[in-house]
Amino acid sequence: MATPARDNGPMDAVDGRPEPGPEPDPHDDFPIGFFTRVDESPDEVFYEPDRFVTHIDDRAVQTVGRLYRQLGIDGEGSAGAVLDLMSSWVSHFLTPPSELVVLGMNERELRANRQARAYVVQDLNADPRLPFPDDRFGAATCCVSIDYLVRPIDVLREVARVVRPGGLVVCTFSNRCFPTKVIRGWLAITEEQRCHTVGRYFRLAGGYDEPMAALCTPAGTPGDPLYAVWAAVSGGAGEGSGEGSDGVGAPDTAG
Repeated sequence: MATPARDNGPMDAVDGRPEPGPEPDPHDDFPIGFFTRVDESPDEVFYEPDRFVTHIDDRAVQTVGRLYRQLGIDGEGSAGAVLDLMSSWVSHFLTPPSELVVLGMNERELRANRQARAYVVQDLNADPRLPFPDDRFGAATCCVSIDYLVRPIDVLREVARVVRPGGLVVCTFSNRCFPTKVIRGWLAITEEQRCHTVGRYFRLAGGYDEPMAALCTPAGTPGDPLYAVWAAVSGGAGEGSGEGSDGVGAPDTAG
């Protein structure tokens, strides 16, 4: 009896074995359209105008700085060189690290960042590859910007490459955004689900220990909430506190 032919993929010309197919894209694990945006025009056009403002309120800004202090990645800690991704004219450290490199879209804003030692102008949505050697930094941050990345897993893979083992990668976010530029999936989920989603980014990127998540401002109080998800690059002791990203804890960031 004849049996159906099987499609085993392209055949190797030497030994007849199937050639390995392309690696699956982890972004495909999310619903179709999750990483699309209302405004798909070039980001460099959107970010060309200067915005010398903070995108979260003063309490949330101070909470970011206290979180960095608690996690040991500011100038009072041992991280040393820190990379601030998708940065602007402020980086929110209470005490700047000994070397802060900021990467963002608007050169005038980056040049005005008084905490930064150096800056890089780069659109991570156009090219997620980071222009730094392996193990260049002791930590990395991404403040209120992870929701704008259309390939966040690729970016986090690159961050794991340039941060030394044990170094922390800290993503903070609130409920404010530019709704036409944030990914659609972010707008469709709750604030707690956003913590789970960023934790999932870390897991799918690989190269990290189990991510942690926290609501860093008091729940149910007026003002902008400040959430954080962070993970240590695998291979070192790392530092951190809080609960896993499947449960939002609350580290002590009170002043």
